[in-house]
Amino acid sequence: MLDEDAPSKPQKHFVPAALAEWSEVDLRHYITQLQAEITRAEQAIAARASQRQAAEAFFRPPT
Repeated sequence: MLDEDAPSKPQKHFVPAALAEWSEVDLRHYITQLQAEITRAEQAIAARASQRQAAEAFFRPPT
């Protein structure tokens, strides 16, 4: 039975879109979408780094 609430795994490989037939407007829209996704991924990385740093500080032995 599949757990629909389970987080999805990231794709192992990025599969580029076939851009040859796309209009300039479509390409610009695609770039905007990709930039938004990159920003979202960077924010997720920053959040995880912050959580890791907080955990390291909490568990660091006193000096």
